[in-house]
Amino acid sequence: MKFGPLAIADAEGAILAHSVKAGDKKLRKGLRLETAHLAQLNAAGITDVIAARLDQDDCHEDAAARQLAAALAPDPAAMGLRVTDAFTGRVNLLADGPGVVMLDVDAIERFNMVHPMITVATVPQYQQVGPGGMVATIKVISYAVPQVDVDRAAAAAHAAIRVAAPVYRTASLVVTDIPGGPSNDKGIASIRGRVEALGMTLVEVRTVAHHQAELAAVLPGIGGDLVMILTGSATSDPEDVAPSALRLAGGQVERFGMPVDPGNLLFLGTLGDRPVIGLPGCARSPALNGADWVLSRVACGIPVSGRDIACMGVGGLLKEIPTRPQPRAGRNA
Repeated sequence: MKFGPLAIADAEGAILAHSVKAGDKKLRKGLRLETAHLAQLNAAGITDVIAARLDQDDCHEDAAARQLAAALAPDPAAMGLRVTDAFTGRVNLLADGPGVVMLDVDAIERFNMVHPMITVATVPQYQQVGPGGMVATIKVISYAVPQVDVDRAAAAAHAAIRVAAPVYRTASLVVTDIPGGPSNDKGIASIRGRVEALGMTLVEVRTVAHHQAELAAVLPGIGGDLVMILTGSATSDPEDVAPSALRLAGGQVERFGMPVDPGNLLFLGTLGDRPVIGLPGCARSPALNGADWVLSRVACGIPVSGRDIACMGVGGLLKEIPTRPQPRAGRNA
């Protein structure tokens, strides 16, 4: 592609790079100049414009963006995506429903290294999205790029972006109650909102006393494909009431504690073939916390191991909490 000043006499078929006022009309950038446009420019006394002229082996920005989107998401419906029309070299990939974004990070990095004018930007790996949520944007920065580079980028990141949909349809919540403890209504509402945002239904909410035996007795009979526990007093040890109750009920605790703040006091386990999430107290608030990261992945059938949780620490500092007695910045800093 050739880019720069171009005499009006030689500009037919070129792409206008900067908007130009020609008399009482404005020719906008990105316009492919035709005979009538050149006449308007001549009449306005304009002798040259900044324009781009494509070479024979170039691919126009919109055509390139469409080809790249088709490579990244070759079967959008099966990949949980919707693809927008190309405009000014841009195509957006949107979530077709609720779920979690799954990226082939290495492939996307290879894609972005082919040519600096060929780009794709995505949300973070494992980002939860709702219907219509932005997942990625493909942008061809220049007015055209060599077709060979479009082909190379397309080959580098075939099927690299998708949205994993929830595999569980229902969930239940067991809340433990202590005298003088926090109100449960707000917490239940926040958790219901999280479940429904994933396209699931909270089918049962049960409140029991904050005692190991009572909690253990109710867990096996609770409904739902996925079980959550919200305790009236924070779980502060692997042998605390809720983890111990899960073991007493015949389940397993796979991980207690996570390097995400807020959300440190989460535990993850199983009861038979059902996942069990011990929610931290911050789940009573609708604000983002570590429980959101675990719940969304579990709901979408994405394996979450202890190592996976340990690796959440980078980027896991989600917000400052002003009421903490010791600010993280340190008093002597």
